[in-house]
Amino acid sequence: MARPKAFDRETALQGAIPVFSDLGYDGTSTEVLLKAMGISRQSMYDTFGDKRKLYLEALQYYIAGSVAEQIRVLNGASSPLKGIEAMLNAMASKRSTEAEPGCLGIGAICEFGRSDAEVSLLTDTAGRTLLSAIERRITEAKAAGEIGKAVDTRDAAQFVSATLSGLKIAARGGAPAETLRGVVKVAVRSLK
Repeated sequence: MARPKAFDRETALQGAIPVFSDLGYDGTSTEVLLKAMGISRQSMYDTFGDKRKLYLEALQYYIAGSVAEQIRVLNGASSPLKGIEAMLNAMASKRSTEAEPGCLGIGAICEFGRSDAEVSLLTDTAGRTLLSAIERRITEAKAAGEIGKAVDTRDAAQFVSATLSGLKIAARGGAPAETLRGVVKVAVRSLK
């Protein structure tokens, strides 16, 4: 009779995410992962298969939660433009510190570019989902008169998405929160 698992799969994934975020896929050793996840080598292989499958599952888990949170903030403000500003400011306020890992999604894109089809599928899907939500809020902001009618919705959404990515990278590089909030002010002003 098989023994029941002595750990929670989601908790183990949450332990792997900061390791992959900080060290990247190639820089992460199995030993470091096992320590962070609090599981044995056999448990990792039995549950996740191997390091690559674990990475893909951790990446999928991370970006699903991250995109859901960004969309929640985007939709939670009193107006569409305030929602865009709130989403960007939420990222600026999460400025990376040594105790807080960087964005695993951005890390995956930087590490793999377009060379890994499975990673690209995950990051592309997340990007399209978020971009669609941003486009919808920009359309609503245009209808409300918060953003000029002449602003191209798709271009503006791409700009907001690129600004969000830039904030994540700048935060990872150590930019202070006030610097990041300044970037947000300029970005929001440029949409009007």
